[in-house]
Amino acid sequence: MGLLPVSGAALRADDRVREAARGIGARYGVDYTDDEAVAALLTERRRSLEREQRRPVAYLGLLTLMAGMFLPFGIPLSPVLDAHLFAVLGAAGGLTVIGAALLVHARAQWKHALRNGPLAGYREVLGVARAHGIPLAHIPPWLEGRTNGGGGTGAAPIPTYPPVEPAPEAPAETATTPSPSATAPAPVPPKPWAVSYYEQTADAGGWHDEVGWLLVLAGGGGVTWAVTVGTEVGFAALLLIPVAIWVWLAGRRQGREKEALREEALKYVKELQAAQAAGARVPELSPQLRALLDDHQ
Repeated sequence: MGLLPVSGAALRADDRVREAARGIGARYGVDYTDDEAVAALLTERRRSLEREQRRPVAYLGLLTLMAGMFLPFGIPLSPVLDAHLFAVLGAAGGLTVIGAALLVHARAQWKHALRNGPLAGYREVLGVARAHGIPLAHIPPWLEGRTNGGGGTGAAPIPTYPPVEPAPEAPAETATTPSPSATAPAPVPPKPWAVSYYEQTADAGGWHDEVGWLLVLAGGGGVTWAVTVGTEVGFAALLLIPVAIWVWLAGRRQGREKEALREEALKYVKELQAAQAAGARVPELSPQLRALLDDHQ
């Protein structure tokens, strides 16, 4: 499953969150503080939701809806349909209604599977963790019913609870004598400079191809105008061709640099996954890293 929204170690670190998570888990029969159990749950439920979206009723509803919407456009092309105009329009309306009803039914079944069962309990746990100040490293879009890269709240957002005051600190005499069974949390790997630069430049660029082609078209148009009108000044537009080549080369160089930075970002995310598995409390990922992680799940 990769990077979890929050590790079991982070949930167990706060007594209040641990008890709440175990109470919620008791209702659904899942130990939400067990990373392996949560990873298996998320993997299985994601596949189940994907199967739910690919049910035959969804495809049948889409095909029926399309048939009902496009049937009237065939009336001018077919004398047979034109001769039975009202019957064709009635059939088109009926197909449209049936197709829409099938799609609504398929959507309702998908929402029911998403909003109920152990996934609902896990979202409760995430809401409790957030209310207690525990950062959620990454929430998969599908867990909230969102598409990859899509905004909004989704069909099943993480519930929001009022913020909870931090737990009182232990007395000084006991704080200096930790129990023998207590273990220090694993450290979070530092973010390399390349990853920070990737976050700054991930959404930049992408215009070189368009500008290059515009320059080529402008150069070709200038030459055509010069040949047609007989004005030699138009041949100066040929200078735009080397500029276009330079723009393309710059875009290619930028693309190679971004790919190298992307590999460094993926490596960093894998290090975060390993640190989380070791008990580290992973901070919330940036939007760029979340998008990168979504593309590789």
